[in-house]
Amino acid sequence: MKVTKIQKMRSGKYKIELDNHQTITTYDEVILKNNLLFKKELDSELTNQIAKDTNTYDGYYKALKYITTKMRSEKEMHEYLKKHEIPLQEQEYIIHKLKSNGLLNDSQFAASFVADKVHLSNMGPYQIRRELEGHNIDSDTIEKQLSSYEDSIFADKLKKMMMKKIAADHKHSKYQLEQKLMQDFTNMGYDREQIMSVLNEMELNDDKTLEKEYQSLYHKLSKKYQGKELYMHLKTKLYQKGFSLSDIQHKIEEDSYGSEN
Repeated sequence: MKVTKIQKMRSGKYKIELDNHQTITTYDEVILKNNLLFKKELDSELTNQIAKDTNTYDGYYKALKYITTKMRSEKEMHEYLKKHEIPLQEQEYIIHKLKSNGLLNDSQFAASFVADKVHLSNMGPYQIRRELEGHNIDSDTIEKQLSSYEDSIFADKLKKMMMKKIAADHKHSKYQLEQKLMQDFTNMGYDREQIMSVLNEMELNDDKTLEKEYQSLYHKLSKKYQGKELYMHLKTKLYQKGFSLSDIQHKIEEDSYGSEN
């Protein structure tokens, strides 16, 4: 078979026309690699090689498109190529080429990932570490990137989030709220000691919540109980909600005194 014409297409690919009216659509890299600008005769072996190289570059350009949306890890790229049924040997070639061209770099990926999570999310350092480990990023790289951010950055984020959660909470006792905040922020990847440190700065108290819960329970329980029995049930219910016995007793005595007068 003889090459009669090589024409660039709008897609950026090239169409090779043969004297038997067949056409081959491929890439400029394949044309150069196989010296098609000068070789006008194609045998079956060369035709097969062109087909193979074209498939490889199909995968390569799929990979290029995949990383134009955002930076990817090597693991993500392997999974993407596998999903598109790219043979393993071609996967290795594509990834090697991307790395050689500086388009795929796990260190750069880790740096970008950490920066995004620190500045654009509520994720804590432990959660960031777990996410990067899921990308098969080595521990030294993870530690290097996380250590570039001061603990105070995470403490400030914690404080802002904590203040919002506390302001929005109107039903939990101080003890319950502390336990809830500890669980929430631990799940988000923050250090328990740092959470407790920020909690201690909040100076939480039960005054408003205790008053609200007391009035609500009193209204409900007073329909069934009176006198000492009522206050006994009030004390039990409030204690179960996490209020301290001393605060409950003080409230009951205050209410009892007010009732007598």
